Amino acid sequence: MVALAGLVALGLFVCSSLRHGLFKSTAMDLGFFDQAIYLMSRGETPIVSFWGHHVLGGHGDYSLYLLAGFYRLWPDVHWLLAIQGISLALGGVMVWALARQRGIADGMATLLAVAFWAYPLVFNVNLFDFHPEVMAVPGLLAAVWLARGGGSVLGFMALLLFVLGCKAVLSLTVVAMGIWWLLFENRRWETGGGYGWLALGLGGVWFVWVTQVLIPTFRPDGVEALFRYGYLGDSLGEILLNLLVQPQLFWGKLVSRESLVYVGMVVLPVLWGLSWRRLAPLLGLLPTLGLNLLAEHPLQRTLEHQYGVPLLPFLFVAVVDAIAVREGLWRKLGYRGVMLWCLLAFLLLANPNKLLRGFGSLDTWQATREAVALVPPQARVLTDNYLAPHLTHRETLLLLGHPSPLPIDLQTPDYVVLNGRHPWPATEALARDLILYFLQQPEFEVRYQRDEVFVFARVDAISTRRVVIE
Repeated sequence: MVALAGLVALGLFVCSSLRHGLFKSTAMDLGFFDQAIYLMSRGETPIVSFWGHHVLGGHGDYSLYLLAGFYRLWPDVHWLLAIQGISLALGGVMVWALARQRGIADGMATLLAVAFWAYPLVFNVNLFDFHPEVMAVPGLLAAVWLARGGGSVLGFMALLLFVLGCKAVLSLTVVAMGIWWLLFENRRWETGGGYGWLALGLGGVWFVWVTQVLIPTFRPDGVEALFRYGYLGDSLGEILLNLLVQPQLFWGKLVSRESLVYVGMVVLPVLWGLSWRRLAPLLGLLPTLGLNLLAEHPLQRTLEHQYGVPLLPFLFVAVVDAIAVREGLWRKLGYRGVMLWCLLAFLLLANPNKLLRGFGSLDTWQATREAVALVPPQARVLTDNYLAPHLTHRETLLLLGHPSPLPIDLQTPDYVVLNGRHPWPATEALARDLILYFLQQPEFEVRYQRDEVFVFARVDAISTRRVVIE
């Protein structure tokens, strides 16, 4: 299992690194976390310059501080891609461990691990930059494994504290996990109920603290994601009030056709292993599922982005529990049938285009590499969403606009790096307009030009006036 997991981690790392190397990773979110952790590793305040706030003002993800040690050894964004691949590989290992704990034979336990790795969201989220909540997946599975084995309460607490530090919204997942444990696992403290109470308490306290104190301290506007639920209220308190006084606002969204399609996509890859009698673990995924269904942001109802990551542990715990008592469709399908089911679900719902579209811009790949290499490490840079993750090891990096909420700043940058042939689609027209603009500005000169890739440098910031034009 260890060797197989190592191969999976390596494969995931190669895929995400290839996408990054083809200049298709983005500022949101790979560059976002890369800049923050880079600044942490240097003892500087981790204010993400193209967002405008301290990184903790986003999702209270203090687990990022644990990663700063890697950047002290060697500051490179590939640490994040490797950690993400390893985390997803460990998720499969923990599914295997949970299966073995329930007495499932090694062959079937290995098949469950492979089914986890073949779940389309695993492949998709690995390609989509970096997100700390991916690290919580093996943490949550390990917490269930530890509690079911009657392991150390302190170890269980440490795992939950790590999970809570991966993203603020995971506090609701931990609360739901505690409720599941108290209702359906061990109710009495002396027989394991303490795990449930601990999860309930830690999750509840952290939710209040992170939403009412920590995030507002670092981002005065409060919890950023609330704008996705604007139709439910203008604040967290108002949303909770409307849940009681205007429940139709919620139910209308929850039972819509779009919501049913999303639930179908979530369940389809593991439907072979679920049993209606063994669905109690799914209590743990209800907060994530509810938030995704209620959001106005349609990307939260796909299997291509990070929003569904907290669903994974509880889906597979439910599958393990069904198989342990020999329930579910898998008995009729057999091993080959299950593997074929997983393969078809992967082909249907995985999105390799995030990787493949990178090969469409190979004609500017060498020029882009040379352009990025010309920018001094201390220079203040303006660039677009595609190029930003290659230039984030500095205090000041600015974006052309979307997805940055900040207005375009043409006065601050010392260097401007733009690809006029393959720009970020949302700012394509702006990038080409800015190339024309800087070509006419006397305070900037062309430092590099090849295949419509440009590097402009402020004249008073250039120590060497060499211009490369090919």
